[in-house]
Amino acid sequence: MVIFRLHGDRQPQQPQHGTTGGATCLSGAPNEIWSFGDESYDIMKKYLHLRERLRPYVREVMAEAHEKGSPVIRTLFYEFPQDKQCWEIDDQYFFGHRYLVAPVLKEGQTKREVYLPKGAKWRRFDDGEVKDAEELDGGQSIEVECPLAVMPVFERV
Repeated sequence: MVIFRLHGDRQPQQPQHGTTGGATCLSGAPNEIWSFGDESYDIMKKYLHLRERLRPYVREVMAEAHEKGSPVIRTLFYEFPQDKQCWEIDDQYFFGHRYLVAPVLKEGQTKREVYLPKGAKWRRFDDGEVKDAEELDGGQSIEVECPLAVMPVFERV
């Protein structure tokens, strides 16, 4: 999950710089949050702060994974097996049991459809703040705005 790490396989791959010590570590394109310009810096900084605010929840989900074997990242049908629509959706996921994440997958995309599973109520939670007090009924698809700085996230109420 991008919101949890800023390291990993860097692209494009750079050649090895030597044969001993740190020179044997392959490197790639920059991946520090300041490497992508001011607009991206502010967005990544916002999500790093969100990660810190969610730390107690992350601990809870990790403990559940350890104790019960429940996955941290879950398909919709894992949480809502009776909702047939959840078996068809492959571009949304749950982070633990509480957060429905609908990532933006196409460059330049500013809107997307999100399915809210039936059997629960939902509210927007894009950046760790409840967007409106309005609770949305499950069992419906809605279109949401998702500019570059927003990853659509819904909290199960």
